[in-house]
Amino acid sequence: MMSRSLIFFLLLATCSIAFASDPSPLQDFCVADSKSPVFVNGVVCKDAKLVVADDFLYRGLNIMGNTSNDVGSNVTAVTVAELPGLNTLGISLVRIDYAQGGINAPHTHPRATEILTVIEGSLLVGFVTSNPENRLITKVLEKGDVFVFPQGLIHFQKNIGYGYALAIAGLSSQNPGVITIANAVFGSDPDIAEDVLAKAFQVDVKVVEQIQSKF
Repeated sequence: MMSRSLIFFLLLATCSIAFASDPSPLQDFCVADSKSPVFVNGVVCKDAKLVVADDFLYRGLNIMGNTSNDVGSNVTAVTVAELPGLNTLGISLVRIDYAQGGINAPHTHPRATEILTVIEGSLLVGFVTSNPENRLITKVLEKGDVFVFPQGLIHFQKNIGYGYALAIAGLSSQNPGVITIANAVFGSDPDIAEDVLAKAFQVDVKVVEQIQSKF
């Protein structure tokens, strides 16, 4: 017969696995009610009797994003904010457009694993493993190739082809979140103290100030 401590440990292990991603729905759907004043971990459900087909529809992913910016890329997100019918389903989608030489700068998704498919062009992609190894896992992808970025790890893409590139990515959360590393570190509000960043990056304070001024 199992001891109480062993049973307790097994229950804890089971719970940690069960809640490792977005909660599973307990009904057919839970269309997000963005007008509700109630705040919960997620989005309140709209009255099922008021749900219509358009709650499950998003149009416009065929439209190319504007890549005329400093990094030469554009991300069009389809999360629960854009598609209310995604609420509680644990998935979302993005379209990523890349100008020639454009990058989707190093970033993380704190709540989702990402699976990316190249629709057009050639991409250099990669992610970095957690401490202490910080090993770079990288690959060149061509049209039709699929690559996965594990949840929470820093990853990036760069268009290394001779023209425009396009990718579609699925994410394992209705609201995956995104932390762009450079923006978060050098563009926080208020700024992280220059001496802290100078010590962390082993550079002069003036270098930190120069970088912060760009964000």
